[in-house]
Amino acid sequence: MKITNKQFGEFEFSKENILHFKNGLFGFEEYKSFLLIKSENDLFFWLNSVDQPELIFPLVGLRIIDDSYPQNDETEAFGIVTLNSDPNNTTVNLKAPVYINQDKKEGFQTIIDHDKYMVNYKLFVED
Repeated sequence: MKITNKQFGEFEFSKENILHFKNGLFGFEEYKSFLLIKSENDLFFWLNSVDQPELIFPLVGLRIIDDSYPQNDETEAFGIVTLNSDPNNTTVNLKAPVYINQDKKEGFQTIIDHDKYMVNYKLFVED
């Protein structure tokens, strides 16, 4: 299978690598199939819609930010990153994590109802 987008160009993938999101992502409920992409030198993972190849979300593993971040069994929590031309304004959403089970090829997004977790957590801090 192949998809093409401006971010990665044309690339091939195996059907077995598709992650299924039963309810989609908030605001994008109609898209249920995604690929989780990570290149060697890239800071982020990329969640790329198979149904709409130009729909791509940069993700970061939330345990890197907070080692006590809530986890679900067999899943890993990721935060959707909002990129900015000024890296100091790049943020990650800790309030609505994306949980992915790479073994079962399933994912879901939920809301963490706790004031500790911000929607616009600054990913980089200037010294």
